[in-house]
Order: sequence, then structure tokens, then C-alpha cells
Amino acid sequence: MTHHSVMVVKRRGQRESEPFSEEKLKQSIIAACLAVRGHEGNAELTATSIVQAVSLWLNNKAEVTTADIKQITHDKLHVHHPDSAYY
Repeated sequence: MTHHSVMVVKRRGQRESEPFSEEKLKQSIIAACLAVRGHEGNAELTATSIVQAVSLWLNNKAEVTTADIKQITHDKLHVHHPDSAYY
């Protein structure tokens, strides 16, 4: 599920908006999990699950902020991998 039509407004509007990227979010989540010494396979599964949840949340939106994505990701990640949610 890709959301190329959902635009992400960058923090404080200092940079141009860009299309939401599931891959970019997934890689960020994996990096957070690995940074707190999570296992690679678990990081991948966690990231896939959270990206799906965020994608569902984006379903009826045309534009969101990076803060919106960060908050929903944090909330979901806190359930699956609390240590990386802080990171």
C-alpha cells in the first residue's frame, strides 16, 4: 500500500513538502530498533507492522506533518518495541 498522494509537510515548513514514503518510514523504524540492540528480524517485522498501521491511518488524508507521522509511529512502536519508541 503506497500513499504517493499524501503529502508530508516538513517541520516548520522550512523545506518543501514531499510524498509520504513507506520505505523511508520503514528504514527509520528498523534503525531505531537496531539502535537499541534489537534483533534484525524482529526489527523488520516490527517495522512492517507499524508501516501498515500508519498507512491505514493515512488512508483518508491528503496532507500530514512530520510531527503527525512521528506521533502515530511512536504510539504504535511503544506497543511493539518500547525501547526504540523512545529513540
